[in-house]
Amino acid sequence: MKRTISTILFLSIGLLVFSQKPRARDLKIPFEGKTGKLNAITDVKGVQVGYSTIISGKGGNVLGKGPIRTGVTAIFPRGKAKKFSPVYANWYSLNGNGEMTGTTWVTESGFLETPIMITNTNSVGVVRDAVLKWYVDQDWYSGKDWWYTYPVVAETYDGFLNDIYGFHVKEKHVLEAIENASGAAIKEGNIGGGTGMMCLGFKGGTGTSSRIVKIKDTTYTLAALVQANFGAKKNLTVAGVPVGQELRDTLNYVFKGSPKSRRQPGDGSIIVVLATDAPLLPHQLKRIAQRVPLGIRAVGGYGSNGSGDIFIAFSTANEKAFNREAMTSLQTLPNDQLTPLFEATSQAVEEAIINAMLAADDMDGINGNKAYALPHELLVKTLKKYKRMN
Repeated sequence: MKRTISTILFLSIGLLVFSQKPRARDLKIPFEGKTGKLNAITDVKGVQVGYSTIISGKGGNVLGKGPIRTGVTAIFPRGKAKKFSPVYANWYSLNGNGEMTGTTWVTESGFLETPIMITNTNSVGVVRDAVLKWYVDQDWYSGKDWWYTYPVVAETYDGFLNDIYGFHVKEKHVLEAIENASGAAIKEGNIGGGTGMMCLGFKGGTGTSSRIVKIKDTTYTLAALVQANFGAKKNLTVAGVPVGQELRDTLNYVFKGSPKSRRQPGDGSIIVVLATDAPLLPHQLKRIAQRVPLGIRAVGGYGSNGSGDIFIAFSTANEKAFNREAMTSLQTLPNDQLTPLFEATSQAVEEAIINAMLAADDMDGINGNKAYALPHELLVKTLKKYKRMN
């Protein structure tokens, strides 16, 4: 009987693992740096991530009905249970053809006071309003009668696969993403805000990666979560190999009925959220965020004119830093010791983008438009051709 139960358990675990598409490191793609246990933004203690994914319908685009290929992603720097618990933060934009609300106050105050939400371009408003309502319902400010806040909501455009002008993201989807937030391993690809996104000639979406960094005698974690929806196929680079050039005639996008658009090759957007437990002040987090483009460039991104490339970085250290009444004591790393974190930023962003593409599945959307997933076997074959893999 015990053997039967063990066999069933083994098979169940095996099926679960088998159902998950391999990530970059599962394929032995030679990325640099040591990852955390989950190789995810949730390797930073306290960080929680949740999704709401909306997929419905197929065929011709009927405004307001579908097909629907969109969603919402929620990221809590200290988790939902801590409620109002600001973290030091800052942000940076490589190219500003996009939106991330609330960043003016992040710059002015040095604090991120809210979760970070990511969705599609036309749903920023409804997501922002839903978060504010959730604060009220959850007593986010612990009994205070008077408060103000500026939710941070970012976006990328999914209108080539999704009925984006149908405005399908509702308050219930925001609440679902919040409710689902946890510190567990993160699903990637066609999920949450990344559901309908395309990247570097293939299907894009949500991806994540982390790095373990040792500075003197202390070990820190830095991690990235990306919503990748940018770039031209000709520029796709993986581990230094021009994969896009090699696969230029393979599985190209199918556009049977695009919405009205001036989209040019390379247009699109990427949102990057960086988390770390290293004790950094806002000006240092700005320096971290400014290194994100190095990771984007490593996979073939250039910050095109039509791309919204916007990044935010926060530190979960110095938990008692925010105080309206009293002075506080802080810890911070010297600027001279930040270089390993700069390297980790570039590495984590690069791998997170490729993880998003590897996890994605083929997706057809409005009017039969289609984006194909990056084919694992052809990718590995190409890397071997260039002697980047054995």
